Amino acid sequence: MKLSTLRRGILLLLVGLLAGCDMVVLNPSGDIAAQQGKLVIVATALMLLIIVPVIALTVIFAWRYRKNNTSAKYDPDWDHSTKLEFVIWGGPLLIIIVLGLITWISTHKLDPYRPLDRIDASRAIPADVKPLEVQVVSLDWKWLFIYPEQGVATVNELVTPIDVPVRFKLTSSTVMNAFYIPELAGMIYTMPGMETQLNAVMNKHGVYDGFSSNYSGSGFSQMRFKYHGVSHADFDAWVEKTRAGGGTLDRAVYTELEKPTTAEPVRRYGAVSPGLYDAILNRCVAPDAVCLDKLMADDANRVRAALAKKAGQLGEEPQQEKENASTSHSHHE
Repeated sequence: MKLSTLRRGILLLLVGLLAGCDMVVLNPSGDIAAQQGKLVIVATALMLLIIVPVIALTVIFAWRYRKNNTSAKYDPDWDHSTKLEFVIWGGPLLIIIVLGLITWISTHKLDPYRPLDRIDASRAIPADVKPLEVQVVSLDWKWLFIYPEQGVATVNELVTPIDVPVRFKLTSSTVMNAFYIPELAGMIYTMPGMETQLNAVMNKHGVYDGFSSNYSGSGFSQMRFKYHGVSHADFDAWVEKTRAGGGTLDRAVYTELEKPTTAEPVRRYGAVSPGLYDAILNRCVAPDAVCLDKLMADDANRVRAALAKKAGQLGEEPQQEKENASTSHSHHE
């Protein structure tokens, strides 16, 4: 009686815990995340085609061939069945082939660098629609969003219009992080001195959670922001409000902002210093710093010059040998 009550209690607890789960990954509001959620469901269902029968047969065999079941057939000399081998190996092999094909197609179709070709399952992107560009910088421990076309920037607040493709360009100020909005798309890493990209679209109005999904230090748990999916009119109004009420994000302000803080409040900047994101990406915000792209270009030029010089020297040596041989022949004559 007590054991039965305990089992019922555990079952009710599990049901209660599951009832409180927000299955956002499997029921998102953005088209890219929706396609990724369907891929998770399909992959899980294919794997369960093997897992469920194996678990069920394990229980059945253990019960049927238990020690005190004397009615079970005892055949110690049996060692092979072609039909059974075909089922055991053929089924999983077929599932692996199908799963591999689906994964290969989806990996290319959902490549975060690939420009979007649709707003959702029923609407293609018009040819004249230009993606909204948002430059993302992960700081310790906050997020900086720069809108280069609108000339504004925010900290720990992201706003985009719905049904408009968004192209995120992402980098980091110091350590690796991972930009993740489960309702919008899968996570994408940010790394210092490197740029990653994410193309996505939000299809429903709402306020969603965004955070870092890669541990990056003591302030990691509070490295969160709110993502607002709004109408076109509301987005334009928000831009104008930010321009009117925000300060200027220049290199000096960014240098202070870059310092580690936790639980940073929302900040808005009505103007952004030209080329700031490129300076962050190339790690040359400081006035005396050399940008990585210039450093790499100079290195490439030096290598090309060295190779050209070496090639020229190799070309001169055979010519010198010909002249020496000609002079020697003339002397003999």
